[in-house]
Amino acid sequence: MKIYSLDPLVDSRWDELVARHPSASVFHHRGWLEALSRTYGYKPHVLTTAPAGEPLENGIAVCRVSSLITGTRSVSLPFSDHCEPLLENLGQLSEFVNWLRAECDLQKWRYVELRPLLGAQSADDGLQPSCSYWFHELDIRPSLQQIFRRLHNNSFRRKLQRAEREHLSYEAGRSEQLFDEFYPLLQKTRRRHQLFPPPRAWFRNLLGCLGDKLQIKVTRKNGVPIAAMLTLQHRSCVVYKYGCSDERFHSLGGMPFLFWRLIEESKAAGADKIDLGRTDLNNEGLIAFKDRLGASRKLLTYYRYAKGEMRDVSTLRVSQVARQLFSLLPEGISSAAGRVLYRHLG
Repeated sequence: MKIYSLDPLVDSRWDELVARHPSASVFHHRGWLEALSRTYGYKPHVLTTAPAGEPLENGIAVCRVSSLITGTRSVSLPFSDHCEPLLENLGQLSEFVNWLRAECDLQKWRYVELRPLLGAQSADDGLQPSCSYWFHELDIRPSLQQIFRRLHNNSFRRKLQRAEREHLSYEAGRSEQLFDEFYPLLQKTRRRHQLFPPPRAWFRNLLGCLGDKLQIKVTRKNGVPIAAMLTLQHRSCVVYKYGCSDERFHSLGGMPFLFWRLIEESKAAGADKIDLGRTDLNNEGLIAFKDRLGASRKLLTYYRYAKGEMRDVSTLRVSQVARQLFSLLPEGISSAAGRVLYRHLG
């Protein structure tokens, strides 16, 4: 089987495949790939069996990440929780994996990584599990009354009652004001978790490239933003991608309130599920939060081929002491560090 490469940023055949393939997600969308390219300089390409000019029946979206710190590798896809190969059948996967293995050896990449949501079937082809997460998904096809009854009483239902008593205001959209309220809350949240924030340019580019597939939701108390989230949508699936809050106001129920509005609006827009993303297996607090929302979870495993020793060089793991030091840096320095480092993390 001959493998061809196309540029998904200019080839409309990719848009057509993403629009009709049942396994496509917002992470396959041209806008997501364009934002990755604009922000981090990654060059996206799609591997397919279709030569130029012929209809596209399959494709695997890949970005090459080149870094003096973490090495050069090919990832499908950076900063995407998952990215299912868009194939006609799983039997085709081995042909693409063989091609990627040969290219990895030829180009002397550190590794090739696939992030399939449904799981890889090609361990015999040299792919090995590299890391695993919980993947959470909320079924919103039942009635709102049924969904509400599934919510955890203390973590959600009582918090929603508190939010109602507090008369929290709510706004959703893509305005400059909403972005300017969202990003500082994200910085606060990342600092609280001892993590660098993604660069502001990343969110600017997402706003510019994804259009109405992206929304920012903000809740306020007396005009002060206390919680926000950024969501994406592809067909009947809404993706909760980023959430943030001011811990001084946690008792007011801002995040549970936003999640309930997300559920209401997603159902009204015709969605049938909410993708709540991946969670580290040891993040017990976040796992419990998503479980109490009524979400189901399953194991999400990434797979790699590496010719040499397979080390996790892409996450820049640092010691607890270093993370505590990062959290003490002034916001300007922390944000600048994020701008420099994030392109090495994909």
